[in-house]
Amino acid sequence: MPSERGNNQSVEKAVAVLNVFAGGQPQRVSDVAKATQLGQSTASRLLSTLESVALVERDPITGLYRLGPDVITLGSVALNQHPLYRGSRQVLQNLAADLGLGANVAVRREDTVMYLANFDGTKAPRNHTIAGRRDPLHATSMGKCLLIGVPEAERADLLGDLVAYTVRTITDLDRLNAEVAEAAARGYAVDVDEFALGRASVATPVRDQSGAVIAALSISGPATAIRLDEREASLAAIVIEAADRIGSGLGYVAAIA
Repeated sequence: MPSERGNNQSVEKAVAVLNVFAGGQPQRVSDVAKATQLGQSTASRLLSTLESVALVERDPITGLYRLGPDVITLGSVALNQHPLYRGSRQVLQNLAADLGLGANVAVRREDTVMYLANFDGTKAPRNHTIAGRRDPLHATSMGKCLLIGVPEAERADLLGDLVAYTVRTITDLDRLNAEVAEAAARGYAVDVDEFALGRASVATPVRDQSGAVIAALSISGPATAIRLDEREASLAAIVIEAADRIGSGLGYVAAIA
């Protein structure tokens, strides 16, 4: 048992080291040691081990570590095994091409929105993928949709303090609950400048065979490209139809109005 416990702790420490890189920035050994609360020698040893199996790599000039190429292989396999990713990929590609906006699917991981897939349109280009990124539930349209699946009585404990990212971020739980209730009633939620200034999105829940909310789908981009003041209703209809198409592949049957 002591040996097993020691092995488990080693794995936990290695995972903690890998998680330091989730922010997307290269790291020094001292950065990793500080973030994981490990000794510098322990952090250095773990990084060397992870480098030997290509899960991290070290820049020979700067000495900074970044995630290695084998993480890409593991991540790609994980995505391709996920039924929601497979079922939404083509739908998102079509949305991005037709609207010129970003098209995204995400799931809830604890108190965050975690992107499973995204495709960018010509009006909302990016030079990086956001698959795997985590955003706050309370400050995003997809987060509001994902909160539909969380009983109101549990939301305060889940969310904790509502951090303000802009002057338009919702930081009052009662107001957030009201917006989640509105999203549930009309079938979609919006976000304008709540997480990032100049950005907007329209999102809707994705449901499974039981009707439970398992994910959210959104279209996003610069507020000037989305133009919610002119076409909120038409964009909402588009995302709802797209989410129903994904859900139907998972056994969901949309109610007939």
